[in-house]
Amino acid sequence: MAKTIFEELGGRYERQGDYLIPCLTVPAEEEQPIGTWGQRHLDYLKQYRKVTYTHLLTSGRLNA
Repeated sequence: MAKTIFEELGGRYERQGDYLIPCLTVPAEEEQPIGTWGQRHLDYLKQYRKVTYTHLLTSGRLNA
């Protein structure tokens, strides 16, 4: 069976039942303390800008 592009780039799959699930991990993020206004901005992103929040979270740039 030919390798997929994901496998050629170093990815791997895990079999769960009849399905092959890609093994994905989110990069580790340093815990950085944020102030009051940072927490309010984070709450705003979670409530009103869910796509932006998810994109920042998964790219590892949420606390940058």
